[in-house]
Amino acid sequence: MGLVIRAVEFAAKKHRMQRRKDEDASPYINHPIALMHVLCIDGGITNPTILAAAALHDTIEDTETTREELEAEFGSAVGQLVVEMTDDKSLPKAERKRLQIEHAPHTSPEGTVVKLSDKICNLRDMVGPPHGWDLERQREYFDWAKAVVDRLPRANAKLLALFEEAYQAKP
Repeated sequence: MGLVIRAVEFAAKKHRMQRRKDEDASPYINHPIALMHVLCIDGGITNPTILAAAALHDTIEDTETTREELEAEFGSAVGQLVVEMTDDKSLPKAERKRLQIEHAPHTSPEGTVVKLSDKICNLRDMVGPPHGWDLERQREYFDWAKAVVDRLPRANAKLLALFEEAYQAKP
């Protein structure tokens, strides 16, 4: 459990100046915590490596954190899992989204449940969509998330059911 607590602390520090794009501009750390909740409470996943990676899943992509830093602090398994979840921000957004769909079938079992939980949380957050997102953009996001999830290796039935439930809220 120490690994998970250290990961949450690390993520909170790295994301401390970031906010979610919701109406309330919620602290960003709420998102990784929500993923961990979905994994553990809803999905029954208690593997510390997976939970730590969920806490850290956006640190490389959205902060100055490096893979080397994560591996030194949390070990190679956590570092590799976070890398697996990380988009290459040097690419245009449309290309990053296309690559998520293309790479989905090759996702590890551990990566699959983290990615699935991320999509569940993001769809749930669309109940209060990001500022400036019109109905069309929201619908496009739902459909893109479904395209990614539909190509992921089959993993946790509970999480898949939660994704389908979240998808049903498509505007």
